[in-house]
Amino acid sequence: MATAPFTAHRDPGTLPVRWPLERVLFALAGSVTLFSAALAALVSPWFLLLTALVGVNQWLFVIFGACPASLVLRRLFSLRSVLYPAAGSPTACSGSRNEYR
Repeated sequence: MATAPFTAHRDPGTLPVRWPLERVLFALAGSVTLFSAALAALVSPWFLLLTALVGVNQWLFVIFGACPASLVLRRLFSLRSVLYPAAGSPTACSGSRNEYR
């Protein structure tokens, strides 16, 4: 049975586990979406364009393995991807069929 990469029970003496890139992107997208929905309700409906931009960036990451937010997070915080561990992009894979087993 495989263990989850982020377990709730760790030894108290160990260092905290860094979140992978995908988890940070998911948290960032959710926060910006909630923030833009609140702004759209309170200020102007034009803030829904920010929600659309978040959705477009999520699809960019799904299709290409990179989006503007992921590129910034990789450079500034040196976060690593769990889905694309080689070089951060799906095209950097060696093509071996045994990679994903």
